[in-house]
Amino acid sequence: MQPFKLKLKKTLAFLIAGSVYITGCPVFAEPTDNIQDMHHEQASLDWPGLYFGFMPCADCRGIKTTLALNTNNTYVLSAQYVGKSIREFVEKGKFAWGDKKDTIVLTPRKGSTTPQQYLVGEDKLVKLDENGNRFTGDLADRYTLRRKDVTQLPEGHSGH
Repeated sequence: MQPFKLKLKKTLAFLIAGSVYITGCPVFAEPTDNIQDMHHEQASLDWPGLYFGFMPCADCRGIKTTLALNTNNTYVLSAQYVGKSIREFVEKGKFAWGDKKDTIVLTPRKGSTTPQQYLVGEDKLVKLDENGNRFTGDLADRYTLRRKDVTQLPEGHSGH
């Protein structure tokens, strides 16, 4: 019983520390003041920022997902397979606007994984399947990442 409790305590401490770090650290997201050279549709959406969600998983409890979209068209994607591993997988790369004006395509720096597509909405991203279609079924709503506004600096903060 002791090893289980010790493992549980370590896991909880790791999750709490990771949550504090991710939610309190706006390193990934950039201020949205200078968005230039974008199509009208893209400029009308307030898309840069940090997005969080808990995606479905076939062989675990779910995938704790964090996606940071930066104004220079780079991203950082972090995923943890809850119930399977405490390891956090981090992917960095660039994204481009898709053929549909309201979708983005994430292309990882390391070409080992396939590009992912997301539908960009008001303060949310919806993950699309490999054909660019929305997931259907009972878990369809769980493919949504919600935006947390970290682009605004606290009052009295110079940004450096």
